[in-house]
Amino acid sequence: MPEGANVEIAHELHERGGGSKPERGANERRIEIVEACLLAIVAIATAWSGYQAARWDGREAELYGVSSRLRLTATQDSTRGGQQQLYDITTFNAWVGPYLHGDKRLAGVFEARFRPEYRVAFDAWIALDPFHNPNAPPGPIFMPQYHNALLEEADTMNEQASAAFEQGTIARERGDDYVRITVLLASVLFLAAIAQRFEVIRVRIGLLAVAGVLLVIGLVTLIAYPHR
Repeated sequence: MPEGANVEIAHELHERGGGSKPERGANERRIEIVEACLLAIVAIATAWSGYQAARWDGREAELYGVSSRLRLTATQDSTRGGQQQLYDITTFNAWVGPYLHGDKRLAGVFEARFRPEYRVAFDAWIALDPFHNPNAPPGPIFMPQYHNALLEEADTMNEQASAAFEQGTIARERGDDYVRITVLLASVLFLAAIAQRFEVIRVRIGLLAVAGVLLVIGLVTLIAYPHR
C-alpha cells in the first residue's frame, strides 16, 4: 500500500478519535453539573430535615413537661378537694345527731361550719324535706347543687394534661418522620458520592438516576410534612 494512503488513513482515524474525546468530555461536564446540583439540593434538604427533627423533639419535651406539671397540680388539687369532701361529710354526720335529737343549738354550731360550696347543696337538700321524703337523696353531697371547685379543677387539669401528652406523642412521631427523611437523604448523598467513583458513564448515570428518584421522594415528603 502506498505510504501516502497510510498517512491519509492515519490522519482520518486521528480526526475521528479526536472528535470523540470532546464529546465524552462534554458529557462528563454535564454529569458533574448534575452531581453538583444534586449534592447542593440534598445538603439543603438534609439540613432542613435535621432542623425540623430538632424542633419537633423540642416541642415533644415541652409538651411532656406541660403534661407532667398539670398532672402534679391536678393531684394536689384532687388531694385537697378530697379532704374538703371528707370534711363536708364529717361535718354533716356531726350535724345529723343533734338535729334529730332536737338540739338546735348544737346543730346550729355544726351548720355554721359548713363550707359555702356545701351550704348551697345543703339548703337545696333541706328544701326537699329529706327526713320525711323517701325520694330525697341520702345527703347534700348527692345533690346536683353540690360542687367542689378543687375537684372540678383537678378534672379539668387532668384533661388538659392528657391533651398535652397526646400532642407530645404526635410531636415525637413528627420528629421520627423527619429523622427517617434525613436517613433517606443520606442515602442520596451516598449514591451521589459512589457515582463519582465510576468512569463508566452509564453506571454513573444510573446511580444518579436512582439518587434523583430518592431525592424527589424526600423533597415531596418534606413539603407534605407539617413544619415548625
